[in-house]
Amino acid sequence: MCGLVGFIDAAGFVSDAPPLLRAMAETIRHRGPDDDGVCFDAHSRVGFGYRRLATQDLSLHGHQPMTSASERFTIAFNGEIYNFNLLREELAALGATFRGHSDTEVMLAAFEAWGVRASVDRFVGMFAFGVWDARERELVLVRDRLGVKPLYVGFTGEGSRPLDGAALATNTSLVFASELKPFKRFPRMRFDIDRGALALYTRYGYVPTPWSIYRSVKKLPAGHLLRIRDGRCVLEQYWSTKAAAERGAAQPFRGGDADAVDALEALLQDSVRIRMIADVPLGAFLSGGIDSSAVVAAMTAVAGSSVRTFTIGVRDPVYDEAPYARAVAKHLGTDHIEQYVDPDDALSVIPSLPFIWDEPFADSSQIPTLIVSRAARQHVTVILSGDGGDELFGGYYRYRWVRSLWNRLRHLPQPMRRVAASMLQALPAPAMNQTLGPLMRALPASLRMNTLGDRAHKLAGLLTSRDPWELFHRLTSIVQSPRALLLDSHEPRTPLSDPSWLADVPDLETRMMQADMVSYLVDDILVKVDRASMAASLEAREPLLDHRLVEFALSLPTSMKIRNGTTKWLLREVLHRRVPRELFDRPKQGFSIPLDRWLVGPLRPWAEELLSERRLREEGFFRPDAVRRLWDAQLRGGRMQHQLWTVLMFQAWQAAEPPAMS
Repeated sequence: MCGLVGFIDAAGFVSDAPPLLRAMAETIRHRGPDDDGVCFDAHSRVGFGYRRLATQDLSLHGHQPMTSASERFTIAFNGEIYNFNLLREELAALGATFRGHSDTEVMLAAFEAWGVRASVDRFVGMFAFGVWDARERELVLVRDRLGVKPLYVGFTGEGSRPLDGAALATNTSLVFASELKPFKRFPRMRFDIDRGALALYTRYGYVPTPWSIYRSVKKLPAGHLLRIRDGRCVLEQYWSTKAAAERGAAQPFRGGDADAVDALEALLQDSVRIRMIADVPLGAFLSGGIDSSAVVAAMTAVAGSSVRTFTIGVRDPVYDEAPYARAVAKHLGTDHIEQYVDPDDALSVIPSLPFIWDEPFADSSQIPTLIVSRAARQHVTVILSGDGGDELFGGYYRYRWVRSLWNRLRHLPQPMRRVAASMLQALPAPAMNQTLGPLMRALPASLRMNTLGDRAHKLAGLLTSRDPWELFHRLTSIVQSPRALLLDSHEPRTPLSDPSWLADVPDLETRMMQADMVSYLVDDILVKVDRASMAASLEAREPLLDHRLVEFALSLPTSMKIRNGTTKWLLREVLHRRVPRELFDRPKQGFSIPLDRWLVGPLRPWAEELLSERRLREEGFFRPDAVRRLWDAQLRGGRMQHQLWTVLMFQAWQAAEPPAMS
């Protein structure tokens, strides 16, 4: 795992490229503390900078930027190609020779043999890279299929440019990097806030692809490559969950339950096996939930010995999953390490959040994720996680709620729905949680639901939806109406607001899962894990996001994912082969912290400063009266913490490094 930077200096802004490239790469040193390198072709004005976190081939043979044997291709590569050993054997049979045993060298040999585009189709892994083809005079930027690894692309000059069809005029340079920090070092880059991106951030708590918070910079979409040749950019899609879902619907899995369990277990074990190849110590995050437990169980089966696991706890029984993780770890015999997070830990971490995430990011589980990453890095360099299980196997409650709720709502007149919403909101969520807690504990495990009051309040905001997709969109929105909070805002279309971007399949649940894969998964979950782990110089690998496993999951009927109200049915069956059900059969909890109580307690002075009416008015992005109403409601016992955290993370980001106003 590493960090890369680079540019095509078509405008000739750069007088001394190597020091600039090194300075740009130094801003992401945390992504690669072990080595660095730069290269610059004065004729083409193309340059690469690199920071390396050595996990395979720790020798100098893994140094980057790396040039192919014929000197045609030069690459800067962030990620891992997990099937590189198989590709190496195939290439050796074709006559390729190798100096070391890094996957980067195998990639270059693949480009020599098959070309860049055909090689990418053969890669199994997570990757973001730039490769310069000296013969064709072409730069190609590539991002992996699921978007595990980030890659930003920006342009100098005025205004915002699309990635596809953008021209590199004589006054324009193209810049790319693993994070936004390096762009600040490049001359004549502008950093005007994109108010459309801000509106999307306010709704979802993250900035969706292809936007970034800055108008001059975009995210390269997952499963795409960008060719820059003869002064023009051409964007190509080489893989998509949309196409995979449509193939899965046309050619569905035909086996029975036992066949599906066998197939998933085999795919998971193979995915874990190739992700355990490393020349450095390796471990896994373990929350005690289905996904991480399944990954750790597969690791112990593959390794045949104990593996290291790491979890984080919260000293609040409503949020604490550490006891569940401890029980799973004991059963599997892992070398288990726990760390607890409290308000003081959060306070110590919060000042660093804007620098780590670069742009506003409002998933509050970023705090425990960062803390557990730092704890793990004291023992290992590579970590496996269970990300992706919810999106692949129907883990979120919304997948089973949308259809059943809509079937009830569609027969009720809108006035009646509005009355029902008012009634649900009448009792504050904390009081509802406390009142109904004993009832929940008396129900069977499959029917229990933690924080029922919170869910009832969220339900109130859904009752006036006009169709199932609007219902789903509201469920995925933190702020239902960004316009009510923001000044001068508009929302660009996204896959969540425009279903035409999604797979043309009849199954509503499959469409919702695929929508989450191209939005929440790639722009929230994976961003959270990448930035938190990389800030600790820790490489995170996601076995459940092997594209072969994803394609298998998208071929399954919904009944193998959600059965009789049980989410992730198939993954549970695989896990049950190695872990007793009583250790994982419980309501979904999520990786969260008691943010509501912390905001009105130890975090209150910090929040009060950022949400001051004077400050909001002077900055000119949020409506001061609307934000203050949210804050006052929170102080009176309301449940506005997620909306407030969205505002607070933008405010903290601005305070850390004030950007230019648009």
